[in-house]
Amino acid sequence: MNLDVLLVYSLVSFFYVISPGPAVFLALANGMAQDMKVVSISSFGNIVGLFILSTISISGLGAILTTSATLFMMVKIVGAAYLIYLGIKQFRNAKSMSMSNSNNKASRRSNRSYFMESFLIAATNPKPIIFFIALFPQFLNLEAAILPQFLIMTGVFMFFSFFSLCSYGFLSKSAKHLFNNENRMKWFHKITGGIFIGMGVALFQFKSV
Repeated sequence: MNLDVLLVYSLVSFFYVISPGPAVFLALANGMAQDMKVVSISSFGNIVGLFILSTISISGLGAILTTSATLFMMVKIVGAAYLIYLGIKQFRNAKSMSMSNSNNKASRRSNRSYFMESFLIAATNPKPIIFFIALFPQFLNLEAAILPQFLIMTGVFMFFSFFSLCSYGFLSKSAKHLFNNENRMKWFHKITGGIFIGMGVALFQFKSV
């Protein structure tokens, strides 16, 4: 792969990754309520989902997904419903929480649940599907071996994604002292819940290219 092409691809990937989306707001929520271990596990779940989407796009299945209105709508419905579910869960946390009870409840969650939560957000989000299908091929050299290019480009995207989400989680955790009373934490849950629900509703408006 040409170095200039890789640099351009890396730049495009970086700005795509750092733009706010469901995974970013989940990282912020986990950073606020949990420790960096949970943020890292959740971030890893996200990049595993992205790897699957990238594999689908390179295998040709992605083209089928984007040209099939039924399949694409199914993905949107699942993704939107899950985001709305997360938003409702945040509102329920805001309604019933006390600082001690919230921490105890959160501590009972398994690492697997945090992994799967982030994995599902990534795997059911149509926007990364479109990114991989529409932009991935633009940077491929068809005269060279595809697999090494695929691994390099996917690895770059996964690295930026993991680093970005962990950074957002760390920033959120560092700002936790600003939410060191129950009322502020309730508002934090309400705001993040509203954002998740809003993104879920907006997902229905998203169309394939």
